[in-house]
Amino acid sequence: MIKNIIFDFGDIFINLDKQVVFNAFVDQGMETFPPKYFRLNEEFEVGKISSAEFITQLQSEFNQLSPEEITAIWNSMLKDFPAYRLNFIEELAAQKKYRLFLLSNTNALHIPHVEEIMGKDRFNRFKNCFEQFYLSHEIQLRKPNEEIYEFVLDQNNLQANETLFIDDTLENTEAAATLGIKTWHLQVGKEDIVDLKTRL
Repeated sequence: MIKNIIFDFGDIFINLDKQVVFNAFVDQGMETFPPKYFRLNEEFEVGKISSAEFITQLQSEFNQLSPEEITAIWNSMLKDFPAYRLNFIEELAAQKKYRLFLLSNTNALHIPHVEEIMGKDRFNRFKNCFEQFYLSHEIQLRKPNEEIYEFVLDQNNLQANETLFIDDTLENTEAAATLGIKTWHLQVGKEDIVDLKTRL
């Protein structure tokens, strides 16, 4: 029986356009996205480097762009947060049937921008739906590393077989499943988080 639900954030609640950042940098003359930038992003997502350091390293490749332009490009993947999804999670939280957690790979640039998109009040309403609101750059762990799932289970005394983890990235749900956590790999564009009741 499911007692606990762990939610991803991007493309589960807030819509993303992950390709838009790559396209923007291609427009600046880059033909491919170098592997070093994936590593840079991972370091940023676990808080190993600051926002300023992250921007500076990108500027070394794109020196024609100002820090503000790089920040705007990086945040452009964050789209809208539909009201019906906020209503859904607030209603689920109000039922008090499940312990709810958020677990997101994110960074120190994205979260302030999310607050701008949603507005402070709506963001706080969303955040207050969860018992814990885990952001990778704050806890210095990221999906799909097993340690992040073990951290959430241990910190909250959760049983894996009583816990459902929802994420749009298959690699992340597969990693959680190896620990015995039940998973839903949500297919973006085909499924929506508000369909959760059909999974419980």
